[in-house]
Amino acid sequence: MRELVRTNDIVLVSAVGALLDGAHIHHLVLDQNMSVLEGSIGMLPRRILVHEDDNREARQILSDAGLAHELRADD
Repeated sequence: MRELVRTNDIVLVSAVGALLDGAHIHHLVLDQNMSVLEGSIGMLPRRILVHEDDNREARQILSDAGLAHELRADD
């Protein structure tokens, strides 16, 4: 799995998820349930991951949508 985005912005998490769903790219959102532990203050970032095979296509989709600045460095 490769990390695409790490953010505290739940709207961005939803937007990225919708873009990936629209392209039929399976993704995971990690740490979204951590708000129970943190008290719902949005302090802990959510991470969006995709499979290694979908990494390039997912990055292109987000770039085309104007979200290139949100992408994590691709190691």
